[in-house]
Amino acid sequence: MLTALWMLLMVSALGVVHTTQQSRALTAKLEQAQRHRDELRYEQERLLLERGAWSAYSRIEQVAREELNMRAPTPAERVLVTPDKR
Repeated sequence: MLTALWMLLMVSALGVVHTTQQSRALTAKLEQAQRHRDELRYEQERLLLERGAWSAYSRIEQVAREELNMRAPTPAERVLVTPDKR
């Protein structure tokens, strides 16, 4: 009887050790996933700011002038389009 109780105690102790080890491993994975999530959030915020900077009106105007050689039309080049009233 004493041997059976001792065996049950050992099995229980090994179960506790195994469960504790699994808990530590899962906690480490959770912390790693949370760090990765935080890195992705930082990257997303950075990209949103960058997209805002690239789509700002002044940036669009600068690209149009420098790379596309665009300019505002002179008054003589402007054509007024009126609706056709039929």
